[in-house]
Amino acid sequence: MAGDKLLTSQISRNEVIGLVFRLTLFGALTYFGIRWVVKAIDPTRKQKLEAQKRAERILNRIGVKNVQLSEYELSIAAQLVDPTTINISWNDIAGLDDIIQEIRETVILPIQRRELFSGSMLIQPPKGVLLHGPPGCGKTMIAKATAKEAGARFINLEVSSLTDKWYGESQKLAAAVFTLALKIQPCIIFIDEIDSFLRSRDTYDHEATAMMKAQFMSLWDGLITDPECQVIVMGATNRPQDVDRAILRRMPSMFHIGLPNQKQRSGILKLVLENEMVSDDVNVDEIAMLTDGFSGSDLRELCRNAALYRVRDYCKEEIKAEAIGDSSSDSEVYHNALR
Repeated sequence: MAGDKLLTSQISRNEVIGLVFRLTLFGALTYFGIRWVVKAIDPTRKQKLEAQKRAERILNRIGVKNVQLSEYELSIAAQLVDPTTINISWNDIAGLDDIIQEIRETVILPIQRRELFSGSMLIQPPKGVLLHGPPGCGKTMIAKATAKEAGARFINLEVSSLTDKWYGESQKLAAAVFTLALKIQPCIIFIDEIDSFLRSRDTYDHEATAMMKAQFMSLWDGLITDPECQVIVMGATNRPQDVDRAILRRMPSMFHIGLPNQKQRSGILKLVLENEMVSDDVNVDEIAMLTDGFSGSDLRELCRNAALYRVRDYCKEEIKAEAIGDSSSDSEVYHNALR
């Protein structure tokens, strides 16, 4: 009788163990099966895989090795820009010497000479820099030149990459921006048109957007309180009045990049035409006087249109020469048209 009870007890125990094992196996298979199906039907899966491969190539190129990155950090790392591949330098920016000097002193020097700024909290570099002013005045160029001269890693953050259809994923991506920057510091996080992302909050904001902004600001505060951190958030906007006041508080260094004056326009024109074939009768100072209200981008477009007119004139002269049987060399006509 006792043997039957013992046998029954062993059978019951074996059945329980078997049941637990089967349930565990079923749960694991169900979890991984659902996960595989979700990934398979994700329309952005291919883009994410390509972004991760691109991120790995960039990280190897900029010398980031033996750093463990999560899936979300790899997604953000795809937006890294190698400073050595940035083809913008201070020599490409004309008319902003005072602003460039101030950026060098307040942003770049603390990154390059950390030992000079380690003795006081008052001289620590700003964790937020805002470039604001009319469009086409060189804000993005200044950000790129800053990253190049400082030798910092540069994340050209695309705000659209932080949005995801799955609940909670946007917050994870926002967190990945800062965790990645901390792992590869010194690093500059650049957000162009920052007003479209971190604009003033109101009751009409979507819950997911509000949570992502809150997460972003919370992590940003972590940078501010860490004196050893070498991560700077740099934003550019045409509408600083639309940026949330809480964000402006986190960006103590603000630089107004306004429309160039006559002297600055003259410098920009000389820089644009530096390597071009220009007629001797072109008066750059006179053009600068006549282009009041033009931005640097407008001046470059003006020069581009003038250059296109030269090509059009050459084409017209070529057609006329063919019509009358002119034997002048193509090279001679071309160079005459381009002057």
